[in-house]
Amino acid sequence: MTREKPQGSALTRAALREAVYGCCPTLSRSEARRILDATFEEICGALLRGEPVKLRSFGTFTVRAKRARVGRNPKTGVEAAITPRRVLTFKASPVLVAVINGDMAPEEEAD
Repeated sequence: MTREKPQGSALTRAALREAVYGCCPTLSRSEARRILDATFEEICGALLRGEPVKLRSFGTFTVRAKRARVGRNPKTGVEAAITPRRVLTFKASPVLVAVINGDMAPEEEAD
């Protein structure tokens, strides 16, 4: 389900909730909210456990550990310690890349 929105505005959680509600006429708005919230909680939980999240025809989210290192302020050249941290990465699927580049219509996505 695609909706028209102004250029430059972001897709919000509320808009996703409305899309879920609009796709399933038997759902109430509160049920659509619970479904969306449960989905996000499950994705976040898997990432916190260090598991990759693979969404077919969309992409893969993974958490990577980065080691401590010495960085440099590009403006002043002053060295600074960068602490170890975990970062979230996303790799788009070839299907999503094709849709974005116009090589494939969104309706042609593989299920």
